[in-house]
Amino acid sequence: MDPPPRPRVLRLALLLLLLASPAALAWKKDEFRNCNQTPFCKRARTRAPHSLDAPLSLVAGSLAVSPEGSLTAELSHPSRPRPLLLRLSALPPHALRLQIDEDYSANTPPSRRFHVPDVLLPDVDSRALHLSKPKTVAGVSTVALSSDLDVVVKHDPFELTVRRAGSGDPVLSFNSQGLFDFEPLQELKPEGETWEEQFRSHTDTRPRGPQSITFDVSFYGADFVYGLPEHGSTSLALRPTRGPGVEESEPYRLFNLDVFEYLHESPFGLYGSIPFMIAHGASASSGFFWLNAAEMQIDVLAPGWDGAASTENGRIDTLWMAEAGVVDAFFFVGSEPKDVIKQYISVTGTPSMPQQFAVAYHQCRWNYRDEEDVAGVDAGFDEHDIPYDVLWLDIEHTDGKRYFTWDRSTFPNPEEMQRKIADKGRKMVTIVDPHMKRDSGYHIHEEATAKGYYVKDASGKDYDGWCWPGSSSYPDMLNPEIRDWWADKFSYQNYKGSTPTLYIWNDMNEPSVFNGPEVTMPRDAIHIGDVEHRELHNAYGYYFHMATSDGLLKRGEGKDRPFVLSRAFFAGSQRYGAVWTGDNTADWDHLKSSIPMVLTLGLTGMTFSGADVGGFFGNPEPDLLVRWYQVGAFYPFFRGHAHHDTKRREPWLFGERRTALMREAIHMRYSLLPYYYTLFQEASVTGVPVMRPLWLEFPDDKETYNNGEAFMVGPSILAQGIYEEGQKSVLVYLPGTELWYDLRNGSPYKGSVSHKLQVSEDSIPSFQRSGTIVPRKDRFRRSSTQMVNDPYTLVIALNSSGSAEGELYVDDGKSYDYQQGAFIHRRFVFADNKLTSINIAPDSLGKKVYSTECVIERIIVLGLSSGAKKAIIEPGNQEVEIDLGPISLRSGSKSVVPTVRRPNVRVVDDWTIRIA
Repeated sequence: MDPPPRPRVLRLALLLLLLASPAALAWKKDEFRNCNQTPFCKRARTRAPHSLDAPLSLVAGSLAVSPEGSLTAELSHPSRPRPLLLRLSALPPHALRLQIDEDYSANTPPSRRFHVPDVLLPDVDSRALHLSKPKTVAGVSTVALSSDLDVVVKHDPFELTVRRAGSGDPVLSFNSQGLFDFEPLQELKPEGETWEEQFRSHTDTRPRGPQSITFDVSFYGADFVYGLPEHGSTSLALRPTRGPGVEESEPYRLFNLDVFEYLHESPFGLYGSIPFMIAHGASASSGFFWLNAAEMQIDVLAPGWDGAASTENGRIDTLWMAEAGVVDAFFFVGSEPKDVIKQYISVTGTPSMPQQFAVAYHQCRWNYRDEEDVAGVDAGFDEHDIPYDVLWLDIEHTDGKRYFTWDRSTFPNPEEMQRKIADKGRKMVTIVDPHMKRDSGYHIHEEATAKGYYVKDASGKDYDGWCWPGSSSYPDMLNPEIRDWWADKFSYQNYKGSTPTLYIWNDMNEPSVFNGPEVTMPRDAIHIGDVEHRELHNAYGYYFHMATSDGLLKRGEGKDRPFVLSRAFFAGSQRYGAVWTGDNTADWDHLKSSIPMVLTLGLTGMTFSGADVGGFFGNPEPDLLVRWYQVGAFYPFFRGHAHHDTKRREPWLFGERRTALMREAIHMRYSLLPYYYTLFQEASVTGVPVMRPLWLEFPDDKETYNNGEAFMVGPSILAQGIYEEGQKSVLVYLPGTELWYDLRNGSPYKGSVSHKLQVSEDSIPSFQRSGTIVPRKDRFRRSSTQMVNDPYTLVIALNSSGSAEGELYVDDGKSYDYQQGAFIHRRFVFADNKLTSINIAPDSLGKKVYSTECVIERIIVLGLSSGAKKAIIEPGNQEVEIDLGPISLRSGSKSVVPTVRRPNVRVVDDWTIRIA
C-alpha cells in the first residue's frame, strides 16, 4: 500500500534533497569512496608480491581432462574451509577461459557465489575445443591451446601462463606475482568480527561477509595497455596507478555511478564498466576479460612497483580486485590487435546493426518545452539548411516523471507531433528511466507492486529510493520474467501516444538513487534468487538496456531494428544499442578527453558511442561549440545535448559565420554516411570499431601507441581535433609510408612524418589514406531518409603503386531483411588504371533481395596524372570525360582534382572503368 500524501515539511525535505542531488551540485571527491575507504581494495593493495601468507599459497592438484574436454583441477590449502575448483577450456582460435569457484560439496555456506547470466553468447560452451591430456614434469603441467600456443600450469604455488609453443616466450600470465586471493564464503560470522561497513551516513550490512577476489595478470611484449571504460582521461593508454613515479595512487574503478560534472582526468569510475583490457606492443597483442559485475578496482603497476631493481622488458603487471563474484576470465592472443577485439566479440557478441537514421545527426536538450518548441526547432533546421534526423525529449515531456506518459498540457497531441516530424523523414526519441514513481495512480507502479517485480531492500520490502519522481522503486531486471514484462510496455497499446517513428533513451540506469550510498542502490539490496545488488551492480543497466531493446523489437514484430541509447553499460551492451559518455562539461578539456573515451569504448565492443556535442553542463563559448561540432561530426554517435539551465544552443544561434561552420561540419557527416554505414556493417560482423586508434590500423608504428588526439574512422580517414582555445597551429602525425590527402582540398602529405599545420576555422585537420576508396553522397537533404535514392561519389586515393580499394554496403536501412540476403556489398578495386566493382555478398544467406537504381555520378581520383582525359566503361564500351573538378560540392570549392564525370554506373552491377 502506498503511503498517504506527505505533509508540507516532508515535501520541503524532498525539494532540498533534489537540490542536493547530482543534478544540483558539482562533483565532490568526498561523496564517493576511494580505495582506502573500500575494505576489499585496501586489503588487496597491502599484500606483497610472492607472499607466503596462507590464503595466497594455493596448490593445484588432481589435474584431469573432463569428458567435455576441459582441464579441471583443485586449488587447495589447509587453511581454507573448502577447496576451489578450476576449469580451463579453449576457444578457437587463440582464447583460453579460466573459471574458478568454491567447491560447495565440501561444506555448504548459506549462499553461493553469483555467476553473471545472459552476457556471454549462448553457444560459447558448445564452441569449446577438446583439450589434450596435459604433460606433467616436475610439478608443471603443459597442454596445447592451439598449434602455436601452450598453457602452462605450475602446481605449487599455483600459476598459469599462456606462452608461445615454439619459443616458450610468455604472452599472458595469471598469479605470476603470487597475489591470487579468493576470500571464502563463511558459514557463520566469527565471534567478535564485524561485517558491516560504513560510508558517510550509509551502512552496508554485508550479511554474507567478505568475499572478494584478487589476482595479478601480466602482459608480455607490451608497450601499453588500454581499455577499462569508463573513466575520464586525455590519455588513450592506461597510465600506471601504483609504483615509482605515480603521484596519485588510485586504481581504475569499475562501479557504475551517476557522476555529476565528472573530472576529465581521473581513474574514478563513471556510468559504465567493461572489465576488458588490451595490451599491445611491437611483438604482441593480447587481451584479458573478467566476467564479473561486482565493483572492481584495477591497478596498472609501474615498473619497479614490487621493489625489484628492474622489470622484465616489455612486461606490464596489473592487479585485479573485485568485491564479490567468481573468476570467469578469458585470455586472448592475436597476431594483431584486431584479432584480440574479434575474439572478445566472439564471446560477448557483435554490435547490433543500427538503422540508417541513427548514424546521422541527433538534436537533444533537457528539455524542449512543448509541441510548439519542437515544431520551431524542427523548422529552424530547415530554414538554415542544416540536416538532422532525430529530435529528442527529456524527462519533462512526461506526466510528473511517470514514464510511458505525456504531459498533456504541453504535449497534448504526441502522435500528430511525431507524424509531422516523420513527414520529413525524421524520428523522435523519448526518455524512459528505471525509477518508477511510487504513486498509487500510476499503472506501471501498481502492476509492478502487485506482481512483486521490484528490487527488495535488505529487509525484504520493495526498495524505496529517491530520484526524479521523488519516492521511486526499481524493476528487478535480473529476472527474465520482469524483462519480458518491461518489454511489453513499449507496445502501442501500453505506451499511449507512441508511434513507429518513436525510439527510446535509457538514462539514470546505473541505477542512480539520489539518497543512496554514492548515489546508487545499496549493495545489500536483493534481486531474484537472493542475489545481492553488490554482485550484479555493474550489469543492472545492461539488463535494463536489453529489456528496452527487446521491447522495441517486440513492438515492431521483429521487423524494425531498435534504437536505444543507454548511459549505463557492461560487457555485451553492444548487442542492444548505443551509449554516450554521460554528463560532460562545456570546456576544452572535456572536448579533448572525449576522443580517448570514445576510442576506448570502441576497443571494448561499444563502437556506437559519442559524447554530448558542446558539453552537457555550462555554456560553451561559440568557438568551442564550433570545434566540438567539427570533432563530433566524426563520432560514431553524433548528438548535440544540453542541460536545462544552459542557454539555448541550436546551431543557428551564434551568428551567420559560426552557423555556416557548424552547418559545414554536419554536412560533412551526411556526405560520409555511406562510408559510416559500411563501417557499422563491418563492426556488426567483426566487432572492429568504426572510430579507431591509429595503432589499430598501424600496429607496428610505435609513434601511434599513445596518440589520443588523432583517430581513424575506419581504415581510410584520419582526423585530428583542435583542443585549445585560439590555437594557431597543430602537430599532426600521419603514420605509414604512403601519402595522405587532405579531405578538403586533396593536397598530399607524406606519411611517417609529424606535420605542423596552420589551424583553420573552417575545419579540423582530416585526411584520406592513400590506397583507399571512400563512398560519399554529396547532395544535401533535410534528413538521411531523403538521401536514399541520391547518387554516389567515389573518392579514390592512389598509393605509390597506383592502386586503391574500398567497400560499400547498402540495405534498406531499417529492417532485418539483410540477414536473409537483402543487401548490396561491393568492393571497389583500382589497379592498372582500372576501377572494378566486385560483388562480395555471400550467396548463402537467404532468398531476399535488395536492389536500388542508385548510380555513381562522380569518381574523384587523387594522385592520378593530370594527362588523363577519357575513361571507358565496360560492359558497353561507353566513353566518358575526365576533367578537373572540385573535391566537394560545397560552395567555393575549386576544381583541382581529376574527376570522371557522370559515369552513371549502378552500384548494384558489376562493371569496370578504364582510364584511357
